[in-house]
Amino acid sequence: MKIVFSPCPNDTFIYHALVHNLISGTPQFDVTYADINITNSLATKSNGPDIMKISFAALPWAHKDYVLLPCGGALGRGCGPLILTNSKENKEGSALSGSRIAVPSERSTAYLLFRLWATEHVPGSVGDIVVMPFHEIMPAVRDGKVDAGLVIHEARFTYSDYGLSQLVDLGQWWESDTGHPIPLGAIIAHRTLDVKQVSDWIRKSVEYAWKHPEASKDYVLEHAQEMSPQVAKSHIDLYVNEFSTDLGDEGYAAVFALLGRAAKEGLIPEMDLQSLKPF
Repeated sequence: MKIVFSPCPNDTFIYHALVHNLISGTPQFDVTYADINITNSLATKSNGPDIMKISFAALPWAHKDYVLLPCGGALGRGCGPLILTNSKENKEGSALSGSRIAVPSERSTAYLLFRLWATEHVPGSVGDIVVMPFHEIMPAVRDGKVDAGLVIHEARFTYSDYGLSQLVDLGQWWESDTGHPIPLGAIIAHRTLDVKQVSDWIRKSVEYAWKHPEASKDYVLEHAQEMSPQVAKSHIDLYVNEFSTDLGDEGYAAVFALLGRAAKEGLIPEMDLQSLKPF
């Protein structure tokens, strides 16, 4: 069975048990580690991987062939994307008018949140949008290749190492504006699969990770792109939470709020939001 997720600590922590045959009754998994921009693209193909991690913002393009699973993703509070610059003098939205901005994917939740925020806070409009792998964004901002960068994952712990400044915390804005947690990464499974069974496997993998946190340590650091053990742990602590085992009513409400608002603004295709619940 083919599964695709990122090499980031929250994903490798969650899926360690599943892909290492530590969950009873699971098949052998063929694992691919991929950037979110790649998986968002793969999700548009009917013959794509069996299970994968994509952005919640990419669901409208994936929903024909894939089902959103209620576990294994990334949704929470205090974990939203940041807009960074290399200047300490910028003042929120006005600093981005006509700016060249690096983003991790045009169909990422980060970019969708940015577009929703920008409609209210950026006079006129931003300039060029440049898509690049998220780990290349901070160096690009530091080196002046772009005016600002939209970052995700562990960048919130390390951006000061690049001499960068936070212009806005989009997660903080979203939570303040809506009261909802931030829907970041979704786990989807192909409609040909038994999604209840797959969900059960993933939930058990999360529970195993929490019960045996040291078991995945080497695996996590092997794929953590030279991240320090402390940063990797902070990453896991932030992104792996109660929503990792079950989105629940609060999680689904956050997803519906994001996609519904974006569709109303014409940023994504409209879809039947209730159909996102798999069972």
